[in-house]
Amino acid sequence: MSNQIMIHLVKVSTRGDYASRALLSLALHGEQDGPTTVRQIADRTGLPQPYLEQILLALKGAGLVRSKRGVGGGYVLAHPPSEITLAAVIRAVDGPITLGDFGEPHSDGACDHDGQCALLAIWHNVGGQMRQLLEGFTIADIMAMSKGESPWPDRRI
Repeated sequence: MSNQIMIHLVKVSTRGDYASRALLSLALHGEQDGPTTVRQIADRTGLPQPYLEQILLALKGAGLVRSKRGVGGGYVLAHPPSEITLAAVIRAVDGPITLGDFGEPHSDGACDHDGQCALLAIWHNVGGQMRQLLEGFTIADIMAMSKGESPWPDRRI
């Protein structure tokens, strides 16, 4: 048996998925159209508007989007799409990216329970790899993929 761990399912929350889709919509339409209303984002993405409003507020609080009030108002990206990583999006709506809330592994190998230290070290390592992977994708990368200008990510990531 290999010493590699195969992860078959790493779950991104609905909030993380919706936030990513909303930012992608802003990036795809923002430069030519200016600020985008929540309703326009909801119509373009098929996302529920009330939930989208909450997500955009979280993204605004994290400094990923800015809002403009009044006629012609709406949301715009606060940074170029090439500077917004998926990791930043997920952190904005879900908090720190971890595989689970297992605590930190013991550095000296002193385990409280049978094998716990080894498992905690593995979960910590896998969470770090997940963060690193999400840091490697920007909204600009996803825009290029969706326009057919860049290859889709390899399924074996």
